[in-house]
Amino acid sequence: MSRGDLADFLRRRREALRPDQVPASVTHPPGRRARRTPGLRREEVAASAGVSVSYYERLEQARAPRPSPEVLAALGTALRLTAAEREHLARLAGQVPPGTGTDREPVPADARRLLDRLGPIPAYLVDERQDIVAWNGASAALITDFGLLPAEERNTVRLSIRRGGTLCSAPAGAEGEFARQFAAQLRAAGVRHPGDRALGELVNELAAHSPDFAAGWRDHDVRPIPTLRKHLHHPELGELELDCQTLLLPGTDLRLVLYTAEPGSPSATALARLAGVSP
Repeated sequence: MSRGDLADFLRRRREALRPDQVPASVTHPPGRRARRTPGLRREEVAASAGVSVSYYERLEQARAPRPSPEVLAALGTALRLTAAEREHLARLAGQVPPGTGTDREPVPADARRLLDRLGPIPAYLVDERQDIVAWNGASAALITDFGLLPAEERNTVRLSIRRGGTLCSAPAGAEGEFARQFAAQLRAAGVRHPGDRALGELVNELAAHSPDFAAGWRDHDVRPIPTLRKHLHHPELGELELDCQTLLLPGTDLRLVLYTAEPGSPSATALARLAGVSP
């Protein structure tokens, strides 16, 4: 159980809630003084969760014993946590066994076959640390020949740091979304693998490079992985507007990342030309 991280997560989620998101009987009891700070008070969260104020205060001060699954469920409801945030809370509280550390599982043979069968669709596999562990020819042609990179550089986070906007960029107005999504994914991985030194080094490296990542990490920004729109800069095909979709492979910690284009779009035609097939 990581008491400090658990305390920080609870405090930040409490401060992010608006008083109108909980019953008025909790936030406006008789004699309540005027609110001076944003978010809920500790006693309001405690009342919503059905726990004592002193116990909840000890949780936020990293002094309480491990919460039970029932208390975690009640806190999840009181703090309006998403499914991803509830899982993160359970891991912080030690209710879900963490990973074994730095050992990485081998890429299953059927996962490699899946990459090959995707043919002209650029795709690769990443682990929880965002290391690219397998890829198909279409993704190498679209992004870079991963096999020519040093092993430590075959990482989606480091590629974004090293190459900046020369490899890909976000649509206007969403520049920080990539970094915050990395923060969410690496934060979840860090809880599952608390002894992973390489993961910690990666987090420190990106936090120093990206204020958006640092803010997302500091805020415990835990979320599901969405479909992201990316602008890729290809030396031969020019600018491509692609959707980046991420799918969890059942029974593993690996994720399949695919790049697709809107049918009939110039980017779809360019992808087909890259793969040598008819659009």
